[in-house]
Amino acid sequence: MACDRIPSRRRHRHRHRVRARVLAASVVALALAGTAPAFAGTPASVASLPKGHDVSSHQKNVDWSSAKAKGARFVYIKATESTNYQNPYFSQQYNGSRKAGIMRGAYHFALPDQSSGAQQAAYFVSHGGTWTADGWTLPPALDVEYDPYDKKHKCYGLSTSKMVGWIRSFSDELQRETGRRPVIYTTTHWWNLCTGGSSAFAADHALWIARHGSADAGSLPAGWSSWTFWQYDNSGSLPGDQNLFNGSASRLKSFAKGY
Repeated sequence: MACDRIPSRRRHRHRHRVRARVLAASVVALALAGTAPAFAGTPASVASLPKGHDVSSHQKNVDWSSAKAKGARFVYIKATESTNYQNPYFSQQYNGSRKAGIMRGAYHFALPDQSSGAQQAAYFVSHGGTWTADGWTLPPALDVEYDPYDKKHKCYGLSTSKMVGWIRSFSDELQRETGRRPVIYTTTHWWNLCTGGSSAFAADHALWIARHGSADAGSLPAGWSSWTFWQYDNSGSLPGDQNLFNGSASRLKSFAKGY
């Protein structure tokens, strides 16, 4: 996902985009042709799966009609980060995608060393992280991954138990305010490292996996037997990062409605 700004407490200024390519370009090409390796939870053919993408302020004012024409069926849009950042393009992106006939949802970039999970969830809900069972609104998502502002503290200085507690606090508050548990965006490596491979969320949280072209490319975080969304590249025909939904178009609609 994208980190759109550096908190004031950091001295360095740079545009840091935390993303390892999910698979090598050649493997992605095979996947979209329906001949991908058989990863856990991956259908034999992914050629017909609904295509989507995720965007942030880096994409600015998106041409949503063009995205729809290129095959976009869903999009996740960055709304907030910590408790002091809002995507300045959120309204154009969130409302514009809906007008173009694309299902959309909001995501929050977690900074667990800044404030509690509940505080960040409340901020997220107040600034776009809402949900309604209209069939067009995807459940809000929590983007939890390596600390982009301090490479020495990949887990934000939290122990595995405290990280699990932080995520649970965020999830509980989001459910209380919206009626939905968050979709969790992460990588298998980060999850194993920073939550200790916790399986506490798999039963009631959809997984949005960033798959790397490394040794853990075929594995999922503990507890999950399949993915719901797969982010497979950070560039492609659609603005932002490229994603797939693990199901049919009608299943995607049902998922949006909460079924």
